[in-house]
Amino acid sequence: MKTKVSIVKEFEIGKVEDTLFSSFIEQLGRAVYNGIYEPGHPQSDEQGFRKDVIQLVKDLRVKLIRYPGGNFLSGYNWKDAIGPRDKRPTRLDRAWHTIETNEIGIDEFYDWTQKTGTEILGAVNMGTGTPQDAADLIEYTNFEKGTYWSDLRRANGHEKPYNIKTWCIGNEMDGPWQICHLDADEYGKKALETIKLLKWTDDSIKCVVCGSASSEMPTYPSWDRTVLEHTYDYADYISIHRYFENFNNDDDFLASFADMDNFIKTAAATCDYVKAVKRSKKTMMLSFDEWNIWYQQNQKPHPWHKAPRLLEDQYSLLDALAFGGMCITLLRHVDRVKVSCLAQLVNVIAPIFTEPGKGSFKQTIYYPYQDMSLYGRGTSLTPVCRTENKITKYGDVPAVIFAAILSEDESELTVFALNTSKTEISETEIDLRSFEKSEMFYRTELTGTDLNAKNSLEKPDAVKPQSAQLIQSDDAVYHIPLKPVSWNVMRFKLVQK
Repeated sequence: MKTKVSIVKEFEIGKVEDTLFSSFIEQLGRAVYNGIYEPGHPQSDEQGFRKDVIQLVKDLRVKLIRYPGGNFLSGYNWKDAIGPRDKRPTRLDRAWHTIETNEIGIDEFYDWTQKTGTEILGAVNMGTGTPQDAADLIEYTNFEKGTYWSDLRRANGHEKPYNIKTWCIGNEMDGPWQICHLDADEYGKKALETIKLLKWTDDSIKCVVCGSASSEMPTYPSWDRTVLEHTYDYADYISIHRYFENFNNDDDFLASFADMDNFIKTAAATCDYVKAVKRSKKTMMLSFDEWNIWYQQNQKPHPWHKAPRLLEDQYSLLDALAFGGMCITLLRHVDRVKVSCLAQLVNVIAPIFTEPGKGSFKQTIYYPYQDMSLYGRGTSLTPVCRTENKITKYGDVPAVIFAAILSEDESELTVFALNTSKTEISETEIDLRSFEKSEMFYRTELTGTDLNAKNSLEKPDAVKPQSAQLIQSDDAVYHIPLKPVSWNVMRFKLVQK
């Protein structure tokens, strides 16, 4: 298979925001309890937070972490989880059929983010919660002192405000599975009044209204249109969520990126329709605050327990490759996608996996995410590509896809490539003649003959990227073989014309 791609400095898509490299922790399963928090573990610190997990999160350079949910959010009272632990009530979490002890709340989670070098993407309850509950939370976290809620935070051990600057106005309120689900008009009106109250409490914050939970929703995309007609002047982002799974070794699984691409384009088009209707000068940006591979078909009923093993998907090499296609898609839409949250971060459909009293390891999807986070910062450029197409359920889809990122100081270029062909090497020509001089200095590939291979505590490195041969060129045209079913990272030092 022959592939040609040209990368031109002037073909800019847009700046990659640091918030593109964000994630998500919900009070669900073992994400918090026996995930980030395990008192008595050999690697836990004085607050009970696992230091091995803290380091793995640091190594991903995550910017924001959406918290505390998720479906959990729509039945959650944040006031249950502040103050002395022995006074906190134990509640039923009806969203996930679990017992919530409220040992970890906003105060402890803020402490954890200080240790991981991350920030909180806050979320307010739009199910059982009221606009006043939401405003009280903003006052508690962001107001300095001298009011009931700000002084209560100080009494609870945090003198300085948390300054949480971005807030999700509920979660997936289009879904009938959501506690106190609302239709689009009901949610749009409630979201508008909530945003007004929040911004009257702290006018520096930004707000994310709920968009469609999936492109498969019967209300998609009319839900997004209706919500934006209510909130366009006040909201800063609209959220979109999308998950993929491999049904019965679906040959089209590696082409999931095409569906994600169309989902983003439709969301942006819907926003622009409302912009036109409103005669607005503002362009609404997207917060893709839930995305991942998720095997929802594996969910099963379970008894009431604290921190049961829920949604603990074990990811394969094939999953990691499909995941890499999603990373490329996000990088190619940075003109509209300003926030994106890998859902989730620890144990629950996550790149980091732990065992109680034991160790932790990186799941296969950890590596493409880390590659994107480490090397995907700067300006995204449009690769001009010619390759073979293949027919999938998503239509004609290129067999090889690319993203190109010019570093902020313009001294380096990183090219990400995914070859989805299961049998053919892509003999790839990368044309960098737009730049005066270039030199490849880094190249890795994630591939293998066993697409079902997975990492584990016993075999933590069964699947991981390997260094590949550096290819050089005198004329800035590089000829690089991309192996079948492979995720590739190629980095070049540059001299600008």
